[in-house]
Amino acid sequence: MSFIIGIFICLGFVLVKNEEVFFEYPEYWPKPVYNFSKLSMTEEEFQLGRHLFYDPLLSRDHTISCASCHLQATGFTHVDHDLSHGIEGRIGTRNSISIMNLAWNTSFMWDGGVNHIEVQSLAPISSENEMDTSLAIIVEKLNKSEKYNSLFQKAYQDSLVTGQKILLALTQFVVMLNSYNSKYDKYIRNELGGKFTEQEKIGLKIFRNNCASCHKEPLFSSNDFKNNGLNVDSTLNDFGRMMVTKKPEDSLKFKVPTLRNIQFTQPFMHDGRFETLQEVINHYTSEVQHSPTLANELQEQIILTHKEKVDLLVFLRTLTDQKFLYNKRFSYPRETQTN
Repeated sequence: MSFIIGIFICLGFVLVKNEEVFFEYPEYWPKPVYNFSKLSMTEEEFQLGRHLFYDPLLSRDHTISCASCHLQATGFTHVDHDLSHGIEGRIGTRNSISIMNLAWNTSFMWDGGVNHIEVQSLAPISSENEMDTSLAIIVEKLNKSEKYNSLFQKAYQDSLVTGQKILLALTQFVVMLNSYNSKYDKYIRNELGGKFTEQEKIGLKIFRNNCASCHKEPLFSSNDFKNNGLNVDSTLNDFGRMMVTKKPEDSLKFKVPTLRNIQFTQPFMHDGRFETLQEVINHYTSEVQHSPTLANELQEQIILTHKEKVDLLVFLRTLTDQKFLYNKRFSYPRETQTN
């Protein structure tokens, strides 16, 4: 597919449009790194991707869907266990990472083992601890489905299901999962509902002084990998980025995740070891383990009083985007729904 992308500035937002579906983000955000030219940006492709995302047919035994580990109301991650779960109750090796604002990512997974959004879904599909199947088998299943023959016909004017079409449709859906309407965003945009309390202002200042070098505004993430001072879990023995690059200097480094909607995305860290944000803050102020690859930002202890920790926590709650978490457009597609 090849379409001309239109970019418009409207009321402080940038709108990227090919055909029918707008990709919208605030004007003060950086430009996305994803190239939208392969997507049709049509409603039909979006809805196809939405159906695929929520369909357990994509797993070997039809019990696990993408949404099983990426629930909308919890920031498109899971909250009921520390490590991801797959078919037959199999347990994965890492905590499910939140899915949002993916067009700004240059790598995916905690270790950056996937470098393109269009193939990211192949990792859980092929993992024996998650969906335990293959794209070829999924293609075979979907080609036998009248429902998907119809959906693919609408999206691509061709009912034939192919692996490339599946991956593009999933991309079209997940790339639209953008969160930019939290209280923090309204505060930055000086909009109604964005007036910060004095405590929230203090918390923002504390955040900028101690956390923002890694969790960079406005995305509250980065494409960096950092050793954040966690001790190695003796069961998982997970050394992060080094397991991909094989370089000792990448030992214990993991992707810096977004903090958006963090009020609802527990448990935290790559192995889900912390259940609360209080535990996370305590880690960074008193439990950081020093090692040769420890992030420069953590070489000196972060010292916060009890009140400052509370103020920081209050600020982090301003990153909650209720509109995103409960947007029906991103929810399970009822058969009667079209949008």
